[in-house]
Amino acid sequence: MAQQGKGIKVMVVDDEPNIVQFLELGLMNEGFEVRTAQDGPEAIELTEAFNPHLIILDVMMPGMNGFEVCRTIKERKPVAVIMLTAKEETEARIKGLTLGADDYMSKPFSFEELLARIQARIRNQFPYLLQEVSIGPFTIDAIRKVIRYHNRILDLSPTEYELLKHLVIHQGHVRSKGIILEQVWGYDFGGEENIVEVYIRSLRDKIQDREHRVIRTIRGAGYRLDLI
Repeated sequence: MAQQGKGIKVMVVDDEPNIVQFLELGLMNEGFEVRTAQDGPEAIELTEAFNPHLIILDVMMPGMNGFEVCRTIKERKPVAVIMLTAKEETEARIKGLTLGADDYMSKPFSFEELLARIQARIRNQFPYLLQEVSIGPFTIDAIRKVIRYHNRILDLSPTEYELLKHLVIHQGHVRSKGIILEQVWGYDFGGEENIVEVYIRSLRDKIQDREHRVIRTIRGAGYRLDLI
């Protein structure tokens, strides 16, 4: 199963160095891109910079516990969270899931089981990272970094690919310029918001959306991709 995690970003948050090192080395060996944090504030800050797809989050940490971290991050990012704890009480599991956690594992745990749970979460929330996925007339090939529209391969720059992928994945939902800049260009992008308009115009040309029926401008709110 080596390299099953290629292209998937995972953050490990735990105050126990041995566990952090064990998970970091194991996940990197599986091909995941891994970053680590040892407390809640560091985890929240790193989430903004790293934009992980999945977080492995310990509950029992000094200061800001995992429940608080989970709630804060889930309010800001569409990230999958697997919580780790020594507790086995039903109440603790319910609390974690209520605050937005997607899965729950008790220590000690099997690394193979953790891998299986990671794959399940990614498959559920970020299927385009694992395989070619079709959404309406669009097909996203994450391995080749290619998008087909009505079976026609689009000639896209890397940024156009990321922007169109973002719009397709969130089809039917309005995406503001601010969210697009954060998710496609990065949270530290220092340019003007008008760059989004330039790229949207280019994408419309490439999918021959002359009447803006596929990528719609929602006045005062942003853009919405509709499947037609």
